[in-house]
Amino acid sequence: MFVKKQDLFKLVIKHSLTGRIRLNCRALRYLNEFNEEILRDLLDTKIIKKASINNITKNILINYDSNMIDQDDLMKIVTEVLSSYSLYAYKEERKEEASNIIVREREEDVKDIAKRLAINVSLIGYSLATKKNEISATDPIYKRFLSVPAIGAVYLTKSLFNDGIGGLLKTKKPNADTLTISSILASILTGKGTSALTIILLSDIAEFMTSYTMKKTRESIKHMMDLNEDYVWKQEENGSVRRILVDDVKVGYKIVVHTGEKICVDGIVINGEAIVDQSAVTGEYMPDIKKVGSEVFSGTLVKNGNIIVETQRAGDNTVVSRIINLVEDAAYNKAKIQDYADKFSNYLIPFNFVLAGATYIATKSMTRALNMMIIDYSCGIKLSTATAFSAAINTAVRNGVLIKGGNYIEALAEADTLILDKTGTLTQGKPEVLDMVTVDDVSCKELIAIAATAEETSSHPMANAILSKARMQGIEVPQHGEIITHVAKGVETNIEEDIVRVGNRLFLQENDIDVDVLNDEVRDLKKKGQSIIYVAKNNKLLGIIGIQDKMRENMKKSLNNIRYQGVDEILLLTGDLKEQAKIVAKKMGIDGYKAELLPEDKAKTILKLQSKNSKVIMVGDGINDAPALAYSNVGISLGGSCTDAAIETADITIQSDDPMTLPAIMNLSKKTMSVVKQNFGLVIGINSLGLVFSAAGVLPVFWGAVLHNSSTIFVVSNSIRLLFTNLENIRK
Repeated sequence: MFVKKQDLFKLVIKHSLTGRIRLNCRALRYLNEFNEEILRDLLDTKIIKKASINNITKNILINYDSNMIDQDDLMKIVTEVLSSYSLYAYKEERKEEASNIIVREREEDVKDIAKRLAINVSLIGYSLATKKNEISATDPIYKRFLSVPAIGAVYLTKSLFNDGIGGLLKTKKPNADTLTISSILASILTGKGTSALTIILLSDIAEFMTSYTMKKTRESIKHMMDLNEDYVWKQEENGSVRRILVDDVKVGYKIVVHTGEKICVDGIVINGEAIVDQSAVTGEYMPDIKKVGSEVFSGTLVKNGNIIVETQRAGDNTVVSRIINLVEDAAYNKAKIQDYADKFSNYLIPFNFVLAGATYIATKSMTRALNMMIIDYSCGIKLSTATAFSAAINTAVRNGVLIKGGNYIEALAEADTLILDKTGTLTQGKPEVLDMVTVDDVSCKELIAIAATAEETSSHPMANAILSKARMQGIEVPQHGEIITHVAKGVETNIEEDIVRVGNRLFLQENDIDVDVLNDEVRDLKKKGQSIIYVAKNNKLLGIIGIQDKMRENMKKSLNNIRYQGVDEILLLTGDLKEQAKIVAKKMGIDGYKAELLPEDKAKTILKLQSKNSKVIMVGDGINDAPALAYSNVGISLGGSCTDAAIETADITIQSDDPMTLPAIMNLSKKTMSVVKQNFGLVIGINSLGLVFSAAGVLPVFWGAVLHNSSTIFVVSNSIRLLFTNLENIRK
């Protein structure tokens, strides 16, 4: 259906002589601002004598010393120079692609269509009961418009006149509404007012089903923020509580939420404990226990308990409100196949007019010519994609997955490469103390107590793991002095006269502390994939603590499922140490890994894969992975812990922490694309059959309208099946 696009940075030889070559590269189209820099970089090689760029033709002409380099090596140099501008070129290409997407057409309210259907059915019933309203084709033209069916048909198509005639005048091109109006007017002119009503009736049934699908999607979204609360309880500074309007809540307000009430703000629990149902936001149907320090979201329900929440976001700034805005905008982010269908259907509309004229000239039959306008592909082809994508987005929203447009459903179905971040994606993002090794007569409790002393004020994940271990064992942190932080090394403090140091190997060695005594134990813990924290008092090593971030439950099962769905390559890109990345990659059965990467390094790796025509999915936490999420074909954020950042950066946000949601959404995307292809087959098959029968004079106008609109109804009905897809079954 689509021509395969050439790699953006692929070099094609257009002309070649000894010492002279003309190369074509699509990327040059977007790099006119950098021509001087590119030419300077090329000439700096000393091998290239002269070079010039034509951004319009996307060519670069190079004169070089053929005695020093051959064509293949020269092309490698040019590719390397151009690739340094890859981020900018890809960004500009995506902007251009987005600007070529055609604008979505009007969408009517379900209630308005239902009223029209009721009026139409009444008029058709009246016409069938009183045959006297049928007008002969020999009657004057004005009289043909005065019958009850004709007047009713004109009234019911008033909205079509605005879009059909208005669109024709504005764009100078007929659209689907123009074609529908023409067929209705032609029916009236031939004295078939009832046929005109039938055309409108069947068209409205298809429109009703489409609007119903869109309405269900919006209702699913709005259900997420249906607070059912007009007032909230605000705690004053003196401890008293008073009722205020939800709209009056501001950041910093302390809101009291009781059993059975919905939380109306995003914030942090500062007092109390409660069981909270977060299914509206995360898709998780198991309630979560919220304690002091826990984050809560607007739209979630307190099932049991009372809490006081300090407001961080209120009104339109809450997570749920922003979710709604993003998902409602998703309809404008069309998939390429959807855009193709819209444009292709618009190209077919003039064909119907030409076919009608040719049929009339050949057969002198107005009925056959009229059928050529009634039976068209445009409506069905457009609805083949629009309703399917809308239904899929609806199903995803109900399951706590936010898809920002049909284009990402299509891209997900076509993806062949999966890239994963480590911390918070493959792992839980919550390091735990797993092993401790002490020196001489130092106990494990003493080791943890001393380590907790130095880490007490730190917010580092490793420090949190040590402090959590101390709390679990009921260990009290000893009194200590000021804590001094040595960035990227460790921390130190004092307990009475003793100096305590906690950190990495280098930190202790810099302070003349012998750490070699536990080398064998360190090696064993590293083989298990644990990070090592050294603990020392004064100049003596007390022991080591092994900390590891646990793998997400079901993550390996999820990756196996994804591979089964056609993803050829799974890679790990992480900023962590190489040793850690290697162990995690081996445990998860990942094809390859790159470690110690900066965020921009991840983005460049993705662009390099895309330059080889790979369709890349990036799964990350939405914060430090923002560039990679932005430049991947589909950026996915997994887990509720990164909700706020994920909404802004990822194309698909999975609120659940269950990794099995990943293959479930991929399965939904493939199922959606399968439905789209089925829809295309239905539309083309049924309408082609109708055109053949109509041209042969076998099919009357009435049955032509029935056949055409039945294809549209079949398409919408087929798409609506996606509304009933159960992601829970797919996850298992």
